[in-house]
Amino acid sequence: MRVRRAVAVALTTGAVLASGAVTAAPAQAATAPSITAKGGFLMNSANGKTLFTKAADTKRLTASTTKVMTAKVVLSQSNLNLDTKVTIKKEVSDYIVSKGASSARLIVGDKVTVRQLLYGMLLPSGCDAAMALADKFGSGSTVSARTKNFIGKMNTMAKSLGMTNTKFDSFDGISNGSNASTPRDLTKVARSVMKNSTFKTIVKTKSYTAKTITKTGATRTMAAWTNTNTLLGWNGTLGIKTGSGTDSKYCLVFAATKSGESVIGAVLTSSSAANRTADVKKLINYGYTKIS
Repeated sequence: MRVRRAVAVALTTGAVLASGAVTAAPAQAATAPSITAKGGFLMNSANGKTLFTKAADTKRLTASTTKVMTAKVVLSQSNLNLDTKVTIKKEVSDYIVSKGASSARLIVGDKVTVRQLLYGMLLPSGCDAAMALADKFGSGSTVSARTKNFIGKMNTMAKSLGMTNTKFDSFDGISNGSNASTPRDLTKVARSVMKNSTFKTIVKTKSYTAKTITKTGATRTMAAWTNTNTLLGWNGTLGIKTGSGTDSKYCLVFAATKSGESVIGAVLTSSSAANRTADVKKLINYGYTKIS
């Protein structure tokens, strides 16, 4: 009797397997990574779906990732001519010296195009280029008034993009006491401006050599500007902007696309450049897994 029962069970099991009624267990969902940065956010850039959060709405210093918004405001100007020449003023040089700021090494009196200034701001993170752009596209009778007006435009743009936890008080991220944003908010502006072909081209460029016009009308070939974003090209990384400072630590707004899958996000307050890189790599890999 036991033998017959065993045969019957075996036959029944074989029939079930043959019919395909038993299905494999579903693949285990990818585990959200642990990152060292104090704040992080990741989004599916195609549909805006949130993929990862860590203190994503906590306000923190943004350092030079602020320049993403500076670029957004410039590129949103009506009838913008990227080949318009801007003369570098002494006030720009004085500002860089007084702040000990990162620089594109622009020379007073040189005429530099708006396009070149965008490269100078976004690759070597030139605060001089950022100030020249703010002065050019702000309104007012003095450099101080124009740059202040431009910062106002940055805040207006932030509101229009739904960046509810953001306030800018500088055009370059050198805070005057109240410059702050969040990983989620920075991702919002990044997603918006990455739709601009000029911006997208610039931030994925590893090196750029500008030819400016000197006071005498001669052509000056600047030393090549190297992108501070060492992740470019890794696993589909397309940009976007680094940031670092004594108080802000290490930040990065990033975007990547691979096999038609696109992710975008930000990390703020990483303890080191190496940890920032490791955090972003984890998030990009995780994002691809989540949307594949």
